[in-house]
Amino acid sequence: MKVLLAVAIGGAIGAVARFQLSQSFIKSFSGDFIYNIMVANIIGCFLMGVCYEFMNLKMNVGLEWRAFFMVGILASFTTFSSFALDVFILVERGNLLNAGIYILSSVIFSIFGLFVGIYIMRSIIT
Repeated sequence: MKVLLAVAIGGAIGAVARFQLSQSFIKSFSGDFIYNIMVANIIGCFLMGVCYEFMNLKMNVGLEWRAFFMVGILASFTTFSSFALDVFILVERGNLLNAGIYILSSVIFSIFGLFVGIYIMRSIIT
């Protein structure tokens, strides 16, 4: 239960941080500026790398704190950071083929899923 609470609290913090970042981009770049998502992904991936290595090399961090920072805050700030960490772990373990398959299939099927979802909803609603 402690882990779920840590994820929930961290998730709220990450979601608010992402929303605030988006709002600041909208105010700064007048509306149609989509790079806020890219910036969130880059920042989140950078911070995921920093947290992952710091927690592994310098700190004896319990599961609750790992869940709070990495699954809660960072993964809700950007799910791309979790994806990038999964790729890193596969590469680090020498599973280059699986990493490549994971990258391609995640990107292709995620975008395909989005298109299918939009198509289905447009078919139902219109």
